[in-house]
Amino acid sequence: MAAKADRTVRRKRAKKTTSHARRKSSARRKRASPQRWSARVTRESNALDLQGGGVFKLNSPKAIAASLKRSAERSKRRKSNPYRSALSMLTFYINRAGKNLSASRKKKLNQAKAELKVQFGRA
Repeated sequence: MAAKADRTVRRKRAKKTTSHARRKSSARRKRASPQRWSARVTRESNALDLQGGGVFKLNSPKAIAASLKRSAERSKRRKSNPYRSALSMLTFYINRAGKNLSASRKKKLNQAKAELKVQFGRA
């Protein structure tokens, strides 16, 4: 009876090790091939159709907000109201590019958020 219990314990340990090894190798595979899903979301999102390519590269917070407002109001693919779609896209960009943005750039984008509220009459 003790031998049978010993075999069961060994099997359980073996299964744990195997599943852990499988999880670990699949995690490595995911890191090995970086996918640019956030760029695709920015291009193809149903939140809104961005017009004028470099919306987030504009220097003025007012210009960024105006461009997002224009895009949100003209977009036929947005799921929500224009204000919510525009703010959602701006927040998404800030969160995804956050690590690579300089402090001054982050500040301008956050100012664009405040300006967006003003332009939509929500401030």
